[in-house]
Amino acid sequence: MVKVARQIISWTSISIGGRGNGRVHNDKSSGDCREPRNILVIGGSGFLSGTIARSAVAAGHRTWVVTRGQRPVPEGVTSLIADRHDRDAFAAVVAAENTHWDAVIDCIAYEPEDMRQNLDVLSTLASQLVFISTDFVFDPTRRSFPQPVEAPYTELDDYGGKKRQCELLLLDGDTGAMEWTILRPCHIYGPGSQLGCLPLHGRDPDLIRRIQLGETLRLVGGGHFLQQPIFVRDLAAIALSAIGNSRAFGQIYCTAGPDIIESRRYYEIVGEVLGLQVSIEEVPVTQALADDPTRLPFYCHRIYSLDRFAEHGLHVPAVPIEDGLREHTESLLAAASTQQN
Repeated sequence: MVKVARQIISWTSISIGGRGNGRVHNDKSSGDCREPRNILVIGGSGFLSGTIARSAVAAGHRTWVVTRGQRPVPEGVTSLIADRHDRDAFAAVVAAENTHWDAVIDCIAYEPEDMRQNLDVLSTLASQLVFISTDFVFDPTRRSFPQPVEAPYTELDDYGGKKRQCELLLLDGDTGAMEWTILRPCHIYGPGSQLGCLPLHGRDPDLIRRIQLGETLRLVGGGHFLQQPIFVRDLAAIALSAIGNSRAFGQIYCTAGPDIIESRRYYEIVGEVLGLQVSIEEVPVTQALADDPTRLPFYCHRIYSLDRFAEHGLHVPAVPIEDGLREHTESLLAAASTQQN
């Protein structure tokens, strides 16, 4: 693992599957379904699920969400209240809609039992399941550059391991007439979430304050791990463009943004938005692993090709990291200002 951590690349932005300027260009039409569809989002009040629901409504789709009813849901959706872990209640609420969905987008399946629920309850009620998995399904000590869809998988029973178990239930299980598509996003960022892509400042609610106070940020490996963060609306657009797209049926996609950057560059961009310079101190990988071995999946390069999105007529991620992080940072500044007032 230390060997992987020392594969430090000195540049901060390169391109995989694109042309110049360190990003992939979206030259083809996205292939988004333009006819109104019936879409059920499992989740709908969270960061990603809420963005997907809002994007679906904005695109003119008839959109349902299933939540526990504890947070507001996007305007324009039909809100179903059920805790998915109450299996009987979930099944009853979904069945009571008496609706056939063109697609179900599951943003909150974290356990194999959640996927079994999808197969048991939704396989006769939906034409397609879009499952939001994770790139943590891969073994971080045996990655390739770029990482292929089929590669050594983690054998741990952690977040990534359980997502992989969910994937296997789709791959090996009986889905009936319901098609499926799996998306494996890397770091997702954008309004609605906290900033930070790497320990010790991953999803750090105090990151802006730390930079404003001139604190030195402590990043594992000095923040030299390469990443392709994906803007949340890009990910939502990919999910929607998969609906009814036969080329996406039975397919798995490593889902990343257009820019490959060193993780430290992410924090430097946030500093630039704030008009401040960011100071970074290296935390040795060996020390970080000794303190918390469960964070191992973060400590590797996470590089992907985006070619298959264009080849299959899916939305191609196009939001530059600088633009996305500016919007993300400014959204947090605006929220903080509103709270103060």
